[in-house]
Amino acid sequence: MIDPAVARAIKLVALDVDGVMTDGGVYLGAVDGRTLEFKRYDIQDGIGLHMLRYVGIKVAIVTGRVSDSVRLRAAELSADVFQDPDGRKLEGFLEICRRNGVTPKETAFVGDDFPDYPILQLVGLPVAVGNAVPEIRSVCRVHLDAEGGRGAIREFVERLLKTRGEWEIAWHRYVEERSASGASAVSEATT
Repeated sequence: MIDPAVARAIKLVALDVDGVMTDGGVYLGAVDGRTLEFKRYDIQDGIGLHMLRYVGIKVAIVTGRVSDSVRLRAAELSADVFQDPDGRKLEGFLEICRRNGVTPKETAFVGDDFPDYPILQLVGLPVAVGNAVPEIRSVCRVHLDAEGGRGAIREFVERLLKTRGEWEIAWHRYVEERSASGASAVSEATT
């Protein structure tokens, strides 16, 4: 359960990447001497993140790796992003809060492992995915059943928005946005 007062106070949802937005696997390769990194993202998680925007909640990504894959996914989601090659996330998270005009207490953070610990201790709503290590689960108020990269983010978004009384609004807006131009095209084609 999420405390309704805490849920209503959330203005930004921030996410770790490996083990949260993905299953934690990293595919590395090289082409013409350039290192390539690939990650698998869950599409339903992405739809959930889009729904947050319909109710005015911002999305951010904070990761301890630098990856073009993350940059591309952040652009798709219209998410603020911080990537640190040394796994130091706290300063980046605080900078994202400043840029978005929110305090850490107005933020939810979804994490799974030790690099997320400093952030989870600061935020108003610390969240652990199903595959989170026990030490992370112990500092989180919300424990998800789904694992990272396997619907955990969607599970959290649905719980948060239902607690806020905004789930119906969000999913209907998502559907309307994606069917409005299609309905117009069908209407034009039949006249």
